[in-house]
Amino acid sequence: MVDFGFDKLALIGVVALVVLGPERLPRVARTVGTLLGKAQRYVADVKAEVNRSIELEELQKMKGQFETAVSDVQSSVQEHVDSANQSLQSTWSDLSVDGTTAEGGLIGGYAGPVPVYAHPKKNWRLKRGATPVWYKQRQGVRRHAQSGAARVARFRPPRRAP
Repeated sequence: MVDFGFDKLALIGVVALVVLGPERLPRVARTVGTLLGKAQRYVADVKAEVNRSIELEELQKMKGQFETAVSDVQSSVQEHVDSANQSLQSTWSDLSVDGTTAEGGLIGGYAGPVPVYAHPKKNWRLKRGATPVWYKQRQGVRRHAQSGAARVARFRPPRRAP
């Protein structure tokens, strides 16, 4: 790149002053400055675009490597699952239909019915805090919000019949 020192810039300024004159020199200097600024912005945009394309290529390479790693892991997991399934099937085929082994013993010593899943029936609308209810009761913490009118009605003494 061309190296401009202070002496070279001063020489260019004196030549421009002599050639253009003092009336047109400021306008020409502004025009040259704006053109240089546009050129610098254009070069910066081109650099940014090149950097983005390079990063995109790197990301695509990493994506390919990740996909191959995922497929390798998936195949190894599938192999382990298949081998476990085969061993389970071989064990299952050794058992008879009534739940006893070929030697006549019970499987695991359990002859009861198979438990059935029951949904816990939790009330999802009920907000459950991290503080236990017994602690709140002991500390005297109010657990239910109550409006002012409801509080007055709750603690108002009963009316007497006239």
